[in-house]
Amino acid sequence: MIFSRKICFSVGTAELRQYAVVILVNLSVLTTGMGLAWSSPMLVKLTDEEETPLNRTITEEEGSWIVSIGSLASILSNFLVGVLMDSIGRKYCILLTCVPKLIIALLFIFATDIWMLILGRTVNGAIDSFLFIAVPVYASEIASKEMRGSLCTFLQIFSSLGIVVTLSVGPFVSYVTFNTIFAVVILVTSVPLLFLPDTPFFLHSKGKTDKALEVLTYLRDSEQLAKEEIATYAQTENDEKIDKISIFKDRVVLKSFAITIVFCACTQLVGFNAVSFYLQTILVSTNSNVSPEIASVVIGMIQLLASFCTTILGDKFKRKQILITSLIGMFFGMVGLGVFFKIKEDVEVFGFLNYLPLISLILVVYSYSAGIGSLMWVLIAELFDGPARAIGVTTSLMVTTIFIFITTKYFSFLTLSIGPAITYWMFSGMCILTCIFIYFCVPETKGKSFSEIQTELRGEKQTKGDAEKS
Repeated sequence: MIFSRKICFSVGTAELRQYAVVILVNLSVLTTGMGLAWSSPMLVKLTDEEETPLNRTITEEEGSWIVSIGSLASILSNFLVGVLMDSIGRKYCILLTCVPKLIIALLFIFATDIWMLILGRTVNGAIDSFLFIAVPVYASEIASKEMRGSLCTFLQIFSSLGIVVTLSVGPFVSYVTFNTIFAVVILVTSVPLLFLPDTPFFLHSKGKTDKALEVLTYLRDSEQLAKEEIATYAQTENDEKIDKISIFKDRVVLKSFAITIVFCACTQLVGFNAVSFYLQTILVSTNSNVSPEIASVVIGMIQLLASFCTTILGDKFKRKQILITSLIGMFFGMVGLGVFFKIKEDVEVFGFLNYLPLISLILVVYSYSAGIGSLMWVLIAELFDGPARAIGVTTSLMVTTIFIFITTKYFSFLTLSIGPAITYWMFSGMCILTCIFIYFCVPETKGKSFSEIQTELRGEKQTKGDAEKS
C-alpha cells in the first residue's frame, strides 16, 4: 500500500502532494529553530539570580560556550551523517534525531549545574546537523525541478517558526516552563516522520526501482513523468558501490566544493547568527526605551514573514538576484547598528535613536531570512549531482558550523575588545565581499535540472536536445 494511504491525506494534484510531504518532513525543523533561538531568552534568565534554575548564575565565558558549543560538536557529527544518508537513507537519518532531542529537552528541564546545559547544547547541536543535511537533501529529491526552489525554502520557514515560538514564549515564562514546552513540541513533531517514504533517488540507488517508481508516480501524478525522471537517475549514479575517492577526482565536483566552501564561510562571516543567538542580550545592551522582550517577539515575527516571502520571491526572481539583494539589506542593517553604538559612546540616545537598533536588527533579520538564509541550502543541494550530493551537503554544513562556532564564540569577545560599532561594521564589509563573490563565482540554478547545472559548471552550453532530455 502506497505511503499516502498511511498518512491519511488526500490531495488532488502532484504539486499539493509534494507540498504535503515536504511540509511533514520539515516539522522536525521546527524544534531546531526553537533550539537555535534557545540561548536568546535563556541566557538572560541564567544570568538572573531570581530566574536561574542552577545553583548560581553563569559567567560571560560560560554563556559564550552555551551559545557556541553546539556548532563545534556538529562538526564531528557531520562526518557520520554523510555516511548514514547513503546507507540507511534520508528518512531514517531524520528519524534518528527524535529520541536524543527529547532526552536533551528533559535534561534541560532538570538541569541544576552548568555542565548539564553545556552537555545538552553539545548533543543538541550535533543532532541538529543531521537535520540541516538530511532535510534539504530529502526535499530536493522529492521535489520536481520546477518546484525545487519553493519547496526547499520550507527549511527556513519552519526554522523561523521555531525561532518565533522561542522568542515569543521564552521571555515571558519561566525557564522550566519553556523547556517543558520544548519537549512536548519535539514529541508531537516526531510522529508524522514515521509515515513518510524515503526519496525515490535513494530507493533507486539501493536497487528498489519498483518502489522508487511507485513513490515518484504518486508525487508526479504521472507514470510517464516518473519513468523519465527515473531514467535521469541512471545517468548520474552507478548501480554498484560508489568509489568515494573517484568523486573527488571529478573536476566539476571539485569546482562545486570550492564554490560551496567559500559561500558557506561567507554566509556566516556576515554576522547573522552572532546577532541572532545574542538577540535579547544585544537589545538589553542598547539601553533604549524599547522593551527587549517585545522587540525580540517583533523580530521573530519579521523573520517568519521573511521566510514566507522567500517562497514567493523564489518563483519570481533568480537565485543570484535574491542573494545579492538580501546581502545589501544586511549591509545597511549592520551599518545602522554600528552607527547606533558609535553615537551611544559619546552621547545619550533619545528620540529616533531609541528605535535605530530595532530597525537595524529587523532589516538584518528580514534580509537574511528572506534571501541568503533560505536559499543557501537550496543552492548547495543543487550544485551537487547524484552520489556527490550527500558528501557535498555534508562538507558544506561542516564548513558552515565551523564558522558559526567562530562567530558566536568570539562575538562577545570582539564587542568587548574593539567595540560593538567596529564589530558590526566588519560584518557589513563582509556583506559586500560576499555580494562580489556571488556575482562572479556562483552559477544560476533556478529552473534547471541537476544535469543542466552540472553542464554549466563544466563551462559547456547545453544543446536543445540535451535540454529536452533533462
